[in-house]
Amino acid sequence: MPEAGNSNIEAVHHHLSEHNPPIHLGNESIEIVEALVLAVVAIATAWSGYQAAIWSGLQAQRYGEASRLRVEAEGNALWANQERLYTALTVVEWLQAEAHGDKRLASLFETRILPEFRPAFDAWKKTDPINNPNAPAGPQLMTEIRISKAEDAAKLTDEATKVFELGDRARHNSDAYVRVTVFLATILLLTVIGQRFKTSSVRTATVVFAVIVLCFPLYLILSLPRA
Repeated sequence: MPEAGNSNIEAVHHHLSEHNPPIHLGNESIEIVEALVLAVVAIATAWSGYQAAIWSGLQAQRYGEASRLRVEAEGNALWANQERLYTALTVVEWLQAEAHGDKRLASLFETRILPEFRPAFDAWKKTDPINNPNAPAGPQLMTEIRISKAEDAAKLTDEATKVFELGDRARHNSDAYVRVTVFLATILLLTVIGQRFKTSSVRTATVVFAVIVLCFPLYLILSLPRA
């Protein structure tokens, strides 16, 4: 009886060995490729998220800087307009005093002209605005006029525009890296789904397609600017 039992055990082992398929090297290769794809996707996703976060921070920083420059420019422009108004009122009073022959009062208002407007006023005064109908309407129309606050406002506005454009560029780069992460998530999903298939040909086709699609986000990562 023991010999019959041993023979039965040998028969079962023989039967199992016939029905257990051997491990194919092709399946191992597919698994290796899938593992490599997943590793590349993980690294690329981390890098894309890192770059997107940095560019997003730069975007906020540059937008904030642009806003600060615009506020400063508006302040300078307002100050320049106040200087223009003050000078215009002073010139009007000077004209009235000159027209009435009140030299003392005219001299008083002339001393009230802001130093920055003095060259333009002196040049305008030489045109004899009291008696010359062809004289410019005021010193602000003379080529010698210089208003530093207005010039500063214009420079700050230009600088704010440039900084704002840099913020737009940072936003564009951040959005581009976010789109890359979406592509990578699609590849990750495709690879995971492929692992569920038992058919070797279908699994191979899935991983090959995933590798082909992976080339596009990798190209984008290599071509996009780095922060």
